[in-house]
Amino acid sequence: MALNPCVTNWAHRRIWLVGASSGIGRATAQALHAQGAQVIVSARDAAALEDFVSQHPGAQAAVLDVTDAPAVKATAETLFAQGALDAVVYCAGHYRAMTADRLDLPDLLRHNQVNYLGALHVLDAVLPGLLTQPEGRRGHISLMASVAGYRGLPNSLAYGPTKAALINLAETLYLDLHHQGVAVSLINPGFVETPLTAQNAFKMPALISPAQAAQAILKGWARGQFEIHFPKRFTFWLKVLRCLPYTAYFALTRRLKSH
Repeated sequence: MALNPCVTNWAHRRIWLVGASSGIGRATAQALHAQGAQVIVSARDAAALEDFVSQHPGAQAAVLDVTDAPAVKATAETLFAQGALDAVVYCAGHYRAMTADRLDLPDLLRHNQVNYLGALHVLDAVLPGLLTQPEGRRGHISLMASVAGYRGLPNSLAYGPTKAALINLAETLYLDLHHQGVAVSLINPGFVETPLTAQNAFKMPALISPAQAAQAILKGWARGQFEIHFPKRFTFWLKVLRCLPYTAYFALTRRLKSH
């Protein structure tokens, strides 16, 4: 059963993607542009955004650091002044592998600032505008979390908790906003070939390309899904692990880590 309106036609829809200079965010912006959407891309990397706009006529760039709350609010105000927003997609992310015996507090806090607090800055900036848009066009908020947020995982001391927070946040947002006409969806990727995952020294199972991830996201929106997770051949097993009692979960996770 669809939990959100099924969006199959993106022509002329205004979509703001925050964190779209590379990886899944950029690929999703490309896919939406190909479907006729009016795409607005934001990130800190001005050169990458300029490159995107030069390759995608009609796209708009808004350079932005999500940790700068006043700048996020100012950018949102500018975009709303130009017209209604049909979707806001939060793709910004920071990742470094970390374990408790090598805890790096500044980097741990950086994960929180980008992955979670940045999302809160965007929500604070866009929700008033979305809620004042006409009924039937109050838009869609989509948060990019990760299957790393399902349960605690090795090397994920900094990254995993921020993605778990986004999962909980998206669930709560759905409960609060669905009856007010704002759609909410949650994106939980597995391993995708991006600059972030390029840091991993281990073999990543079921690794897919950003373009494949983008198509999975658009398919999820077309089906009106709340949670969009992919690739299924990998995320299915993570969902099974999520249901295990701690005795079984810790034993299995330790065994997988030793391999």
